[in-house]
Amino acid sequence: MRSNGGRRHGARATLRPLAIVAVAALFLVPLWLLVAASLRPLGRPLSRGVEWLPRPAAWGNYPAVFELIDLWRHAANSAFVVALAVPLTVVVASWAGFALAQLPQAWRLRLTLLSFAAMGVPLTAVWLSRFLMFKEAGLLDNRLALVVPALGGTSPFYVLLFLWTFLRVPAELYEAARLDGAGALGVWARIAMPLARPTIVAVAILAFLHYWSSFVEPLLYIQSLDKQTLPYALQALHQLDPTNWPLLMAGAALVTAPVVLVFLLGQRYFLQPFRGQGWFGR
Repeated sequence: MRSNGGRRHGARATLRPLAIVAVAALFLVPLWLLVAASLRPLGRPLSRGVEWLPRPAAWGNYPAVFELIDLWRHAANSAFVVALAVPLTVVVASWAGFALAQLPQAWRLRLTLLSFAAMGVPLTAVWLSRFLMFKEAGLLDNRLALVVPALGGTSPFYVLLFLWTFLRVPAELYEAARLDGAGALGVWARIAMPLARPTIVAVAILAFLHYWSSFVEPLLYIQSLDKQTLPYALQALHQLDPTNWPLLMAGAALVTAPVVLVFLLGQRYFLQPFRGQGWFGR
């Protein structure tokens, strides 16, 4: 007879794959329904039920999106913003997190509480002040205005993620690097950052999502249509034909595809064994 422990182990081994499949379906089914909706032939009335794959599939909806709006130009603007803002966010947020980790505990606690308080400030509260600052700096109608928040680490949440990571590195490693003659930037680059790769990837993905999907900031700070980003392009597509849902879904699928690709490229860093696990007691 199998013991109760063996039965529980067998039940966990059976339920774990089912739980993984359920969680994966929770994220994949909406994406599939988005693609299915984008393949509906134009003019067909909305289906009353779930349509997993329209027949016939109207693949021509995707080229039609590029014919209606200059999607390539808007994609280039979004790529420009992301290419500058994401690396800046990772560098500045990691600098701030590393600096907090080196402070005495009392000051670190005060600044951490201040960071939590800053996270509670709604984004709408800073739009007017940023607009006035960008106006005085001559950055209105300039794509660089969308990159400026990255100079502050984009969000205190990213700083706290790096702080939590760097605090888990034994202080002896930092001290050994300093004894070898490394300065603050040397310790950050040679010790802290190589051990924070999963956090770097997580912050980079979150920052990519933020800047890629941002709609209000480009609307506030950019006036020229040829400098607008992809979220504005979707809004323009909706204004051209508000009832043409297949084309709208095709545009949404095109904008969402890079986000899915970035996550697929980054997820392997979360799944591989972390080489610092022996130091962290795991």
